[in-house]
Amino acid sequence: MKIHPTAIVSKKAKLADDCFVGPYTIIDDSVVIQAATKIADHCIIRGNTTIGKRCQIFSGAVIGSPPQDLKYKGEKTSLLIGDDNIIREYVTINLGTTSTGKTVIGNNNLLMAYSHVAHDCRVGNHCVIANNGTLAGHVNIEDKSIIGGLAAIHQFVKVGTLSIVGGCSKVVQDIPPYSICDGHPAKVFGLNLVGLRRADFSKEVISALKNAFKLLFFSKLSIRHALEKIEKEISKCKEVSHLIKFVKTSERGITR
Repeated sequence: MKIHPTAIVSKKAKLADDCFVGPYTIIDDSVVIQAATKIADHCIIRGNTTIGKRCQIFSGAVIGSPPQDLKYKGEKTSLLIGDDNIIREYVTINLGTTSTGKTVIGNNNLLMAYSHVAHDCRVGNHCVIANNGTLAGHVNIEDKSIIGGLAAIHQFVKVGTLSIVGGCSKVVQDIPPYSICDGHPAKVFGLNLVGLRRADFSKEVISALKNAFKLLFFSKLSIRHALEKIEKEISKCKEVSHLIKFVKTSERGITR
């Protein structure tokens, strides 16, 4: 373990033997940091926070700070961060509240400079949140999603897998999986074809999703009638089934 002499690391914190902690970083009592994670200078890691293996945390990040929620009264909650995450300069990530008890970030994510993940959020795997991307409380980001720079995601919004939210977007309703969305407020512009091809989706699956998107977002059908036609007319695959389930279970309504 290599800890710079100017760092303040609690004796109660649990750090793996091969961790690196840079100058002037502060690590509190209840923090757990797993193997091969590197923490740069001037970082603050607080609360009941667990950080996985091989993460890279850059200068000035503040991780595990109390929720920015007026209902929070210091209850014991947690922050769980998985493996192989890159957390760039001045990123802020809050603990959960008693509503769910925890904030969770999966594996292999890139959180660019000044991005913010608020209390009770769920970020999946292989996601990118670009510079100044902001997640309000209780946001759920599914795997392989991309949030553009300066985009703001309203509380309780869900962002579907393999979707892209354009920079500076205002997102107040759920973002459908496999979509490209942009605007103020955000609107669906089409299918994320580049992302689907990079993820090795078959031509058949892409064709089925194209047809489903036409009915859902570019016809004059209501969502209910569009879903009925999709279920009757479009060949079933797990991706189309996921899209249908996502729309049916949306609580804030779907961006169209």
